[in-house]
Amino acid sequence: MNRRFRNLRRIGLVNVASYAERGRNRHLAACTAPRCDFSAEYDSRAAAELAARTHRCPA
Repeated sequence: MNRRFRNLRRIGLVNVASYAERGRNRHLAACTAPRCDFSAEYDSRAAAELAARTHRCPA
């Protein structure tokens, strides 16, 4: 499934983006550091940005 991301923002090493899935807005936070497997989907943009701000990368 190809997702069309919009409203992309970088907070530290974490990218936060929004996309539409089945008629609902979803939000994604994903770390871009090598060997860090952090990524998560959220229902609200605020939750995704909070996860990005509090992420402590083990890599």
